[in-house]
Amino acid sequence: MNHEFLPFSKPTISQDAIDEVVACLQSGWITTGPRVQQFTENLKEYLDAPFVLPLLSATAGLHLTLLAMDLLPGDEVITTPLTFAATLNTIVLAGAKPVLVDIDPHTLNMDLNQVEDVITDKTRIIMPVHFAGLPVEMNTLYRLANQHGLRVIEDAAHAIGTEFNGKRIGSVGDTQVFSFHPNKNITTGEGGAIATRDEVLAKRISLLRFHGMDREAWNRFGKSGNQDYEIVIPGYKYNMMDIQAALGLHQLKQLDDFITRRTELALRYQEALADWPQWKLPGTPAYPHRHAWHLYTPLINEQAANMDRDTFMSKMKEKNIGTGLHYRAVHLYPYYRNQLGFKAGDFPYAEDVGNRIVSLPLFPTMTDADHDRVLDVMYSIFN
Repeated sequence: MNHEFLPFSKPTISQDAIDEVVACLQSGWITTGPRVQQFTENLKEYLDAPFVLPLLSATAGLHLTLLAMDLLPGDEVITTPLTFAATLNTIVLAGAKPVLVDIDPHTLNMDLNQVEDVITDKTRIIMPVHFAGLPVEMNTLYRLANQHGLRVIEDAAHAIGTEFNGKRIGSVGDTQVFSFHPNKNITTGEGGAIATRDEVLAKRISLLRFHGMDREAWNRFGKSGNQDYEIVIPGYKYNMMDIQAALGLHQLKQLDDFITRRTELALRYQEALADWPQWKLPGTPAYPHRHAWHLYTPLINEQAANMDRDTFMSKMKEKNIGTGLHYRAVHLYPYYRNQLGFKAGDFPYAEDVGNRIVSLPLFPTMTDADHDRVLDVMYSIFN
């Protein structure tokens, strides 16, 4: 039996990508430069988006997009309680108030049927999360936004390569923010990007991401550049480096192949676990979509399993199988309970999912034998 630890996620880095990073290091230009510029153009083409801005992280992308929309104290952003803390953290850091609606227990995305109930004269933005790579129902989302004059920032951290109705997330709508963290479908080490169709917003974010300078280092220190610059607004240092883009150039070429393999593995889980009473499996909505399968997240049925989620994860770890927890309901963290008054019972579906959800191993280089090993260990734990 193979006793080597099997992680729940593992980046797939080609030799071409490694060689590109080495070439970048040897070039002497390792911060924002020609590789970031090329990665930007490649992302524009892949996403079919007119404006793309690579950044240090998706968190930076959410933060800058919110800041660029000039939120006022008391302005409200509607989002989901089933997400990583960065979604709510950036709303607070931008000076706004997170307003939550519960999730649809079938898709685990925010329940768009509840959004209209919480819209007030303070509401400025709807920020859905395409959970685990499954798109929200975009027609309903944008109908609501347009009816009420609201902006949409799609937290697409899980959703590079996701499609709704035959169109990639990033190619339509308002603004999307993607993540290239090591456990995402492509990685630049750390990293992220904003896609938008709003030229004014893109220009403002471009200033905010690098100190408010009216030209970046590549435009100043290159052979034909001018080292002078102006500070137009106070900005941050959220720019992507060429070292990161060197990875991204090759990761993006492989993305669709990565998603194909992730889908094969996810559907293999769906088929193998279909009759297991210990699990409630991820749902499939009726609307046309391509799931990017960033995560495979069944819910444990505690009574049938005779254990809770945390016990199951511990037992898997004892057997050298990694699992992930994505996510606990974010409104129950101390800050949001204490500062915004959220409490247990506010969003029962998100809370139930947050108590039972498990991310099983899923990554492109995972073999069928690895997959069988996960299932065999799960069987041994339950039996």
